[in-house]
Amino acid sequence: MFALDHIVILVRDLATAIDDYTALGFTVVPGGEHQGGASHNALIAFADDSYLELLAFQRPPLPTEQPSPLERRFRQRQAAGEGLVDFALLPEDIQGTIATAAGRGLALEGPFPGSRVRPDGQRVAWQLGIPQAPALPFLCADVTPRALRVPQGEVRRHANSVTGVAGLAVAVSDLGRYVEGYRSLLGVEPRPGPALPVPDAQGAHFMLPSAVIALVTPASGGSPLHNHLAQRGEGPFALWLHARDVARSGRLDPARSHGAWIEMVADDPSTAHLSAGWR
Repeated sequence: MFALDHIVILVRDLATAIDDYTALGFTVVPGGEHQGGASHNALIAFADDSYLELLAFQRPPLPTEQPSPLERRFRQRQAAGEGLVDFALLPEDIQGTIATAAGRGLALEGPFPGSRVRPDGQRVAWQLGIPQAPALPFLCADVTPRALRVPQGEVRRHANSVTGVAGLAVAVSDLGRYVEGYRSLLGVEPRPGPALPVPDAQGAHFMLPSAVIALVTPASGGSPLHNHLAQRGEGPFALWLHARDVARSGRLDPARSHGAWIEMVADDPSTAHLSAGWR
């Protein structure tokens, strides 16, 4: 069984992104600097135990260093600008998951180590498993206690009333290929249809315990997915967040969200038609 661990939003300047997401009503916690110092982050943790990672590079790779597979994956997205770039699943057993996926024909690199140092000096460590396909999620498993990596307590309360992730739409060009890839990784069968309200899209979706992952591909020439795939390639397209306040429903200002398509869906009977079948 997998849980949605976190969703990565690449930003140019972390301090500016922290200010903007705070203005959108999120509680943002500085996360610290990653091993090697090439990047740093800030976290927006939710009551469902998932979080958003605001990630910024502080410098280009040094001639003498070899970027990790995950850093290379993120940097490949950097040229397309800010926005949603990746997401991670939390496996129960990362080594077992990688071995099982390999037995189903899906190769993941790893596990290999990752870490960062928080602003308070606490080192946080994890292990990663990285797929070759860009629209498959990576795996992230804690080495140090999860409570050190994922903010706890009152910081999970947000002025905009967000409680967690409802769903993530992942844009793909080859739907059949990715249905097989997700089936091999998750070990479950997909459900028909995109499930999420992506305009002019067709696809399939997979259910996680608290969220839906929808694979979406253009259904017509007018689909916004065409432009996304041309400019950014395959990968996360749009994110839906649960919120308690129905007045907060709608898409967040993309200038404030740094290019990330994020919509808030209220946990309210009047919006039940949007989330039907998500859970």
